[in-house]
Amino acid sequence: MPKAVSDRLTRVHAQPVSANQRIGSSHAANGKNGDSSAAKNPIFNTERFGQHILKNPLVAQSIVDKANLKATDIVLEVGPGTGNLTMRILEQCKRLQVIEMDPRMAAELRKRVQGKNEQRKLEITIGDFCKAKLDYFDVVISNTPYQISSPLVFKLLSHRPQFRCAILMFQREFALRLLARPGSELWCRLSANVQLYAKVDLQMHVSKGSFRPPPKVDSSVVRIVPIQPPPSIPFEEYDGLTRILFSRRHKTVRSSFDAKGVKLMLEANHKTFCSQHELPVKVKNTAAFNELLDSILLSSTYSDKRAAQMDVDDILQLLHAFHKENIHFG
Repeated sequence: MPKAVSDRLTRVHAQPVSANQRIGSSHAANGKNGDSSAAKNPIFNTERFGQHILKNPLVAQSIVDKANLKATDIVLEVGPGTGNLTMRILEQCKRLQVIEMDPRMAAELRKRVQGKNEQRKLEITIGDFCKAKLDYFDVVISNTPYQISSPLVFKLLSHRPQFRCAILMFQREFALRLLARPGSELWCRLSANVQLYAKVDLQMHVSKGSFRPPPKVDSSVVRIVPIQPPPSIPFEEYDGLTRILFSRRHKTVRSSFDAKGVKLMLEANHKTFCSQHELPVKVKNTAAFNELLDSILLSSTYSDKRAAQMDVDDILQLLHAFHKENIHFG
């Protein structure tokens, strides 16, 4: 890894920044283009990027404190903005890597550390987090724009080696979906997919008045701790099954598999898998394959269950039942 200094500004890509691409310690607007009634930021034209600068110093310090940083930690911050979180992180870590979409914000951050001891600890990358190549880090802290909330979470969870923990601020509804439990109204595919790979805990709620200009909705901060070792289940397999189940979360599992195109897709996957692994195809026609699917659902005891009530272990057991018959979802 190259030496991390603030003088080094790396561009991941050279695409122009749009309102829907903003990543920052300035919280992205919730809604179309932000609240037109909110006061404009007096320093930057934040309305152009849909930005909401975290202005509450107590909230900023609390977010950093919840990371329990060590003096030896390498930290990743997504969207430092003008550095209200960044400066507090630098006081506690060994090195800080930040990814910032807006060159103006990056320049402001660079000024804040220039000539200080923190300068040698900081590496700034200008670009889109979703396209950036990530180096090793122990902890990640982010005030995340809602447009990239889901891609950010799964990019982090797929990163190897695993990080120790992530302290992430999201739009409140998204955060509550990460935290949702089976049987609750918010339990969904996102909840099931994330909780396969990580433990998620609520850390604090943040009111919209903590930002300038204030967004339309409140935010919440969660802690995400990857499960170690990570499950050996390929994500595309698990995600393929949850995609089917949660497309009709209040319907029975059998009904979800009866949806248009599902059985034909699984039959094609089955034939492809058997061909690639030189295995015999057990069923010779579509009717026989459909009977096989029904028998798997019945024998697994999940045929009449509903996705809204199924936990991660239930989904894994159902996936295993299909895999035993060489039926795959990825």
